[in-house]
Amino acid sequence: MSPSPAFLNVEHSATGRRWVGPTVEADRLSEAMVQETRLPMALARVLVARGVAPAEAAQFLEPQLRDLLPDPRSLKDMNAAASRFLKAVNSRERIAVFADYDVDGGASAALLLTWLRAMQVKATLYIPDRIDEGYGPNVPAMRDLSAAHDLIICVDCGTLSHDPIAAAQGADVIVLDHHLGGETLPPALAVVNPNRQDETGDLGHLCAASVVFLMLVEANRLLRDADITGPDLMAMLDLVALATVADVAPLIGLNRAFVRQGLKVMARRERVGLTTLADIARMDQAPTPYHLGFLLGPRINAGGRIGAADLGARLLATDDPREARVLAERLDDLNTERRDIELQVRNAAMAQAEMRGLDTPLVWAAGEGWHPGVVGIVAARLKEATNRPAVVIGLDGDEGKGSGRSVSGIDLGASIQRLAAEGLLIKGGGHKMAAGLTVARDRLEEAMTRLSELLARQGAGAMGPRDLRLDGLLMPGAVTTTLIEDIERSGPFGQGAPAPRFAFASVTITFLRRIGESHLRFGFSDGTGNPVEAIAFGAFDGPLGPLIETHGRLPLHLAGRLEINHWGGRSKPQLRLEDAARV
Repeated sequence: MSPSPAFLNVEHSATGRRWVGPTVEADRLSEAMVQETRLPMALARVLVARGVAPAEAAQFLEPQLRDLLPDPRSLKDMNAAASRFLKAVNSRERIAVFADYDVDGGASAALLLTWLRAMQVKATLYIPDRIDEGYGPNVPAMRDLSAAHDLIICVDCGTLSHDPIAAAQGADVIVLDHHLGGETLPPALAVVNPNRQDETGDLGHLCAASVVFLMLVEANRLLRDADITGPDLMAMLDLVALATVADVAPLIGLNRAFVRQGLKVMARRERVGLTTLADIARMDQAPTPYHLGFLLGPRINAGGRIGAADLGARLLATDDPREARVLAERLDDLNTERRDIELQVRNAAMAQAEMRGLDTPLVWAAGEGWHPGVVGIVAARLKEATNRPAVVIGLDGDEGKGSGRSVSGIDLGASIQRLAAEGLLIKGGGHKMAAGLTVARDRLEEAMTRLSELLARQGAGAMGPRDLRLDGLLMPGAVTTTLIEDIERSGPFGQGAPAPRFAFASVTITFLRRIGESHLRFGFSDGTGNPVEAIAFGAFDGPLGPLIETHGRLPLHLAGRLEINHWGGRSKPQLRLEDAARV
């Protein structure tokens, strides 16, 4: 079957991509959406692309958490987990929270610590060192914690930790996690995980912080049954939103409602740690998923990557402004250091991957002494550059510790877990989009070959050059802040819910100027109305900058995402350019 004609006949754009627009069927559904709902066509196209029917449009545009929140008891072991948790609270037992060192783990821990503080209960926070202890519970830590505590709650980890949890003699253990479970569960009192093998998978897209939140919802319900008012959970949704975005969970269904409401909570600037970090990161507007994923998330992660593992969780949980300032400044410094380390590893990994070939089902690289705190970020960069699942491994002695990132439709976590079950990895696990692994140096090539085979079976090797998918065509004169605000009602946008992308046909450049060494700001028009401003970040690091700068008054097709530029107290529409093509 031959492919449909390229959108605007762009078979090979400036960035080497083929433009793909809405199908004839999508056009028909969009017209019907406009007729039935009276929504703008641009918004109707976005809703149709999301699979929303006209009768569902109003609810989709204004999702209510109460309509989407499941009964927490639908998750296995939830009754046991919430009841044991409340028993520890009511009896003032000694509670320890064992969390992963990333944003999801830190936010999960902060949820528990914040809730417990509201109930006048203190808990011990324990986050393992990435280098010395590695991911998840370990036997010495769990043995020591169990000697001094009555209850240990493992968040964002623990589902595969059979021996460490067995070592926690004398303390009950609750696991609140979302990583893919094995055939057997560890000997914990409760394992609440939507990705247990005996779960339906309906909530498998949740991050760990969402699982923790559901447990607290059930705890509050039990308190209400006893005529006790529990802590305000709605005020804690900023943490759930942060974790959902930073852990690259798909922004669909319940996740979308969590993030949408959580952004509103965050905009109130009531959590001192997040507010302080946002100010240091120079966030000067209401938070968006971009801010969570690219400004706040990396800074919170920096402690676990190259500094003290507990810095991020402590920042998110603190209610002391002075402590928040110290922690936020330290994390900002560590993030700068992390970027320098990452750049060195990224350059080496990309060069190695290019030598191995970038058209295989798996792109991978391994290097001596590569910092384990940045291999995940570098894997993400390789994935973005190649549209292939990517794994990056740091070698040290007889072992290598690595991290992988996947693309939509390819379950990397399941393949990594199978590799571990086959004995090709020392250990490994994760979820669809991200996974971690430890491999023996002498089995590295064998393991990566086998992983490539497993990913190829899922279709990773069949992926061609990236198409640029467009939601439709717009006239420059139609671009207003009102239109963009309408489109943003279909958000928030992120993993699993990409921001809508529109094309502008046969426009001319009205002005342009460089910003720094690599960025470009310009205006464009079709000659019938006011020009639209555009920004192209990194334009001169690739082909877009030279094309626009040298094209003069000849017409161009442009494609990108619409946004509102807030600057100097004014708001105006702006195109964030992603691609261009000669007419």
